[in-house]
Amino acid sequence: MALYIGLMSGTSLDGVDAVLTAIEEGQPGSIRTLAHQHLPMPDALRSELLALNQRGGVDELHRAALASNALAVLYADAVHALLQSCGTPVDEIRALGAHGQTVRHQPGAHDGTGYTIQLINGALLAELTRIDTICDLRSRDVAAGGQGAPLVPGFHAAMFAHPTEPVGVVNIGGISNISLIEAGGGGVRGFDCGPGNALMDLWCQRHRGQRFDEQGSWAATGVVDEALLQALLSEPWLALQPPKSTGRDLFDENWLQARLDTASPALSARDTMATLTEFTARCITQHLEHHASLLSSLLVCGGGAFNGYLMSRLRALNPGVVLETTEARGVAPDRVEALAFAWLAEALLQGRPGNLPQVTGARGPRLLGAIHRA
Repeated sequence: MALYIGLMSGTSLDGVDAVLTAIEEGQPGSIRTLAHQHLPMPDALRSELLALNQRGGVDELHRAALASNALAVLYADAVHALLQSCGTPVDEIRALGAHGQTVRHQPGAHDGTGYTIQLINGALLAELTRIDTICDLRSRDVAAGGQGAPLVPGFHAAMFAHPTEPVGVVNIGGISNISLIEAGGGGVRGFDCGPGNALMDLWCQRHRGQRFDEQGSWAATGVVDEALLQALLSEPWLALQPPKSTGRDLFDENWLQARLDTASPALSARDTMATLTEFTARCITQHLEHHASLLSSLLVCGGGAFNGYLMSRLRALNPGVVLETTEARGVAPDRVEALAFAWLAEALLQGRPGNLPQVTGARGPRLLGAIHRA
């Protein structure tokens, strides 16, 4: 068994998750979680990363470089805290996989190739941790004509496939994505399906000064506004067929405000929160109805798995589906994506493609990531 670390800071920008895992190298399904550490995102860095996600900023190259440095320092702090918590020496770690922070996601756009940008100074992270660092895990798939996302369905299949039943996995981060895994893991599909926590978090921050609506308790006090909900659901991207991916490039504050401008001026903040939560639940449900209507088992991970009200709405909208978090399969919901990037790091070092062309639309399987040696 070899030890790997996975590092993830997702679209929600709530912080960095670091996971220490043991993997039997060359055996993709042999993954064991040993330790986990979460460090919150400092407010100043979070604000800068959100600003860099908006087009038209001033001196973006300079600011992005400094943000990459700051994020590398935060990632390194998470690694040090993780290893200290479990008493594991740094020289026992084979490598770490670092996602970085997505600030632009434009696959296939502009010149036909497009780009995806995840800020992280991998060289600095290798210097600070003294661990072989693997990052830039999406751009090769985009270069091969793919979306560069989602990359987690292969990992979901390795981790959660059932020998006799199909399984769905929904990751509700800032953006939601779905993996559909055939019995035995023989066939895997996946795609982004719309906003997860991003719009809800934005609204909660604006009106309550809180980063997120804990347990969905505020949304639960509101009433869904059907007119606003239909305006949100009319977004053309939602009707696109996979392969597809999205991010804050589309579902941002400007996108939301344009739809709020058409809503009733009497609509309260709490009713808007309830409607945004319902929007997330409906986006997931509608994609399941269109692409997995016979699914009977659904696992939920990501921050949205801790939103009790959102989970209750998903259960109500999918009455024929056994819906539970990945905790039921032995993996805490907030560790799944970090584990996936440790798994992708191991894949690169073993010479195993990390993408699934049927998911991303790439021209074929590709080795993903760039290596910064310690």
